Amino acid sequence: MTPLASSLLPLLALVASVVANPLFVPPPLHVRLSRRSGTHNASIERFAFHADHLRTKYGWGNATFAKRQGKVVGVDIIDQGADSSYIGEVQIGTPPQTFKVVLDTGSSDLWVPAPNCLSCGQTPPFDTSKSSSLQQVTGPSGNAQSVRIRYGSGQVVGTLVSDSVSMAGFNVNPQNFLLVTDMTDGLLDGDVSGIMGLAFKALASTNAVPFWQSLANDGQFASPEISFWLARHIDDTNPPDEQPGGVMTLGGTNSSLFKGDIEFNTLVNADAPTFWMLSMTGATVQGKSVNIPSGNAALSAIDTGTTLVGGPSEAVEAIYAAIPGSRPVPSMQGFFQFPCSTDVEVGFAFGGKTWPISTADMNLGRITATMCVGGIFDLTLGSDVSGGGGNPTWVVGDTFLKNVYSVFRADPPAVGFAELSDAAGGSSGQLSSVSLPSTVVVSPSAVSVSLSIPTVVPTLSSTFSGSRSSALSGTPSNIPGTASITKGIDPLPSGSGSSGSGSSGSGGNNGAMSGFPAFTVAASLLAGVLSGAALLA
Repeated sequence: MTPLASSLLPLLALVASVVANPLFVPPPLHVRLSRRSGTHNASIERFAFHADHLRTKYGWGNATFAKRQGKVVGVDIIDQGADSSYIGEVQIGTPPQTFKVVLDTGSSDLWVPAPNCLSCGQTPPFDTSKSSSLQQVTGPSGNAQSVRIRYGSGQVVGTLVSDSVSMAGFNVNPQNFLLVTDMTDGLLDGDVSGIMGLAFKALASTNAVPFWQSLANDGQFASPEISFWLARHIDDTNPPDEQPGGVMTLGGTNSSLFKGDIEFNTLVNADAPTFWMLSMTGATVQGKSVNIPSGNAALSAIDTGTTLVGGPSEAVEAIYAAIPGSRPVPSMQGFFQFPCSTDVEVGFAFGGKTWPISTADMNLGRITATMCVGGIFDLTLGSDVSGGGGNPTWVVGDTFLKNVYSVFRADPPAVGFAELSDAAGGSSGQLSSVSLPSTVVVSPSAVSVSLSIPTVVPTLSSTFSGSRSSALSGTPSNIPGTASITKGIDPLPSGSGSSGSGSSGSGGNNGAMSGFPAFTVAASLLAGVLSGAALLA
């Protein structure tokens, strides 16, 4: 046998053995797959969520969005004192404490009372001991900063601090605001704790960036806008001190509350905005145009924090001159009265459409058996308003704003008006019996807003009770009511100031109107003007 053959014999023996005894190979294992049930109702947007995670995982996280998308959120408003003030809720501190504040587009400072504010009465204070995030804001020398803010109805003094501030899910941390240690008696009523200014930083006595402006600058808003629907209750029978008062929308508009186009008018001070200021270009009374001054005398602050409408003497006199039988109210400086049997129809224009004011808003109530007080008053009391200075000569408050859907846009700076939808009461602005949908679509980003009407409790000492419908019909009636007006309060908005001395306004005239308890209707509304008067720098 050759050497090659003998070396192959072991290999051939192994092959023969394998062939004779084959290895066992198990059959393949089959696993049945089935579709998971219960996903038919899942949001289709979940796929975008997963896609974003994949982009991050594989390094494409910034491929789609250059910045985060902001939100649009509706905030329920509380109507206080039959349209005297419109209130919102804000949360301050860690953990958050909730406060009611006046929503005021006519000022720029946020403030609430300190626990040691002895002059703040029953106003709920901010408990500083319970916030772990509260910080004092010091000046260049390292000392606490004292700030004074003056309003037409009084003033507040306090210390500048910072803390976490939230509203409707939006948050600014830190947000500078004033912790008030001294306040003019009667500036606020009941459980309202302060004011949230919604104008621009240049107007702020605290020099703080306003809450809304910080949100817009930070990209938390879908659009740099704040919008308002203010409900009307002035003509309700026996209205409670507090009730649902409309909706403020942060970051956009609410398309269910207006119809047609929004007419935007650029701010006259757009280059350096302070107030939300437009120029009034026209006025009508009973459907006919009246002559009103132009130029500096037409500068108009659009102010949710003011109850009525105040204007320059010449314009206000022209408006009431077009109403037969009207004349000044001797006991109320700057106010006019007209026959209660007259439905007074006034409209204002700011560059385009003329927007009508409801006759209910023009009639504050009876001052005598046959005469009623008008909702437009003389702001300047004969002062020369032609010289300029940048201050508004018109303060266009809720008497007008209840009749439109108003939009305050930061960029480009403008104020827009639109006709109210049926859900918001229609063009008259009256609160409709139509219920708002539980979910409404808001623009510009088609985000849904869930609305809930809060439970509220009385806060005002000034009340009006009785049938206001009789006050509009021209039939003499005795309308009971009570009102408290702080002595010496000036119905005219005055200048603002930072740290320093100053006194509260004075000069109000509280003439007696014995025999006509319905005078308290006008007095209550006047008290509302004072508590929410515009802040003029």
